[in-house]
Amino acid sequence: MKAQDRYLQFVRWSEEDKAYIGYCPDLYPAGGVCHGATPVEAFARLSEIVEDTVTTAQVQGLPLPVPRTRPMREVEAGV
Repeated sequence: MKAQDRYLQFVRWSEEDKAYIGYCPDLYPAGGVCHGATPVEAFARLSEIVEDTVTTAQVQGLPLPVPRTRPMREVEAGV
């Protein structure tokens, strides 16, 4: 597993921006870091940004935050 794969990355639609926005809360807690016309485009950009951030930190010997954010699952009652 690559170091960047430990960080939750997700894309969601922003009605305000009229675009898909990419998020990685553990590395960029202030909010979205990229956008795209499609979710696939936004996720591809997000993945590149996360990989670049992790690689740069490793090369420069900078600490990375501990991955803490995990996706949530909806639980259906009675299943």
